[in-house]
Amino acid sequence: MAGGGFAVADAPSGDYGGGITFSVVVTCLMAASGGLIFGYDIGISGGVTAMESFLEEFFPGVLRRMAAARRDQYCVYDSHVLTAFTSSLYLAGLVASLAAGRVTRAVGRQAVMLAGGAFFFAGAAVNAAAVNIAMLIVGRMLLGFGIGFTNQAAPVYLAETAPAKWRGAFTTGFQLFLGIGNLAANLTNYGAARIPRWGWRLSLGLAAVPAAVIFVGALLIPDTPSSLIVRGRVEQARAALRRVRGPKADVDAELEDVARAVGVARSNEQGAFRRILGREYRPHLVMAVAVPLFQQLTGVIVIAFFSPVLFQTAGFGSNAALMGAVILGAVNLGSALVSVATVDRYGRRPLFLAGGLVMIMCQVAVAWIMGSQIGRDGESAMARKYSVAVLALTCVFSASFGWSWGPLTWVIPGEIFPVEVRSAGQGISVAVNLGATFVLTQTFLSMLCSFKYATFIYYAAWVAVMTAFVVAFLPETKGVPLEAMGAVWARHWYWGRFVKVQQPAKNTDALIN
Repeated sequence: MAGGGFAVADAPSGDYGGGITFSVVVTCLMAASGGLIFGYDIGISGGVTAMESFLEEFFPGVLRRMAAARRDQYCVYDSHVLTAFTSSLYLAGLVASLAAGRVTRAVGRQAVMLAGGAFFFAGAAVNAAAVNIAMLIVGRMLLGFGIGFTNQAAPVYLAETAPAKWRGAFTTGFQLFLGIGNLAANLTNYGAARIPRWGWRLSLGLAAVPAAVIFVGALLIPDTPSSLIVRGRVEQARAALRRVRGPKADVDAELEDVARAVGVARSNEQGAFRRILGREYRPHLVMAVAVPLFQQLTGVIVIAFFSPVLFQTAGFGSNAALMGAVILGAVNLGSALVSVATVDRYGRRPLFLAGGLVMIMCQVAVAWIMGSQIGRDGESAMARKYSVAVLALTCVFSASFGWSWGPLTWVIPGEIFPVEVRSAGQGISVAVNLGATFVLTQTFLSMLCSFKYATFIYYAAWVAVMTAFVVAFLPETKGVPLEAMGAVWARHWYWGRFVKVQQPAKNTDALIN
């Protein structure tokens, strides 16, 4: 087991005989449903900002630019207030995710997911009733608190509950539900756009549905064994482990290893955020920052939040652009299923590398088409066949992201952190993700207006950098129990210099008796 940057000398390497039980499937599906609220928000915000009824009520200046006889297609939606509607959520989520690390350690993963669902429900109600921009922003911030709490707790819950052999598949369930939420949002937008005046209220208000799903789901599942032992609830941890592993599993052996991990954590106990900055935790800190940051630098921000805007820029009408977003959502959901089926068979690194190469090719191709068809001034109309080509390339990009950087950004941070810094590490990871999302959503439309088609070249260059990073610095973690993860870092050509071997804590028996 990794005691921070430590590798326990006799760390376990098996899965304790536990199989895929009905209970573990139901429990992990309930936890993974936390992805619904994130996916719904990703899909809903871009579609709502393309609805004329929404723009007429809150952003009439954008409508005037759309109606202009001569206009720069790249700059129609360039409004800092409009992007603040989307990005304010992620600023609030950043703050919540940092606080959630401490809260999670104190009250457990389950309670934090409950809080996330409650915040998201409140935000949906405020947004649906909004009569001015201030109410929109307040509602978005409440949604952000919900996402910050849920994104921090759910991936860790999945990593701690799933059997090691299938941990990747179960943890990618978060991305699968994110895809379901995204597709549901795009379908909602497509239907709501046909309702005059208040269709946007329906889109924003229906966010209460995924909020209710995660809240009820969290009520029905137990907390994780690691979290329960950290809080001294050993018998509840044993019962939770027996429930998800089934009668054939060696529950006592796994509980002992979890307790050993907690014992190492307690023997080195300091403030988790201060501790993770130490040299022995260097690999964990780098991955906590680099993986979520790189995910946002793939350019997924273009696809996820502003796909209707992008398709309108590429020549589609408003309804056609919303249908394009629906197609993208379906592609993303299908690719998440591919990831679930392959991540534990082929490993994390191959999916990262294959996805990165395909994304680079798609972004370069989109840049070439938009540059040759719309031009630098953005005043030329794109022929329909080229618009369809942009949609097709965007679908391929979305698919490659959906089997690689999309789900694996939730898998890797959830499984690499040792127990004593797991909550803090996941909090940092989610904060970086949401912080980068805030910056990129706030600046993307201005970047598109300034860089034009070169925006896609910019993101392609970043994908090349991050693919090289994976080759050099990310070890394969497929099938490794959380309690043995420290040995992975100790064997790495670079990270091994930061990791040292430490004997297990001697008070293990006291923890589980």
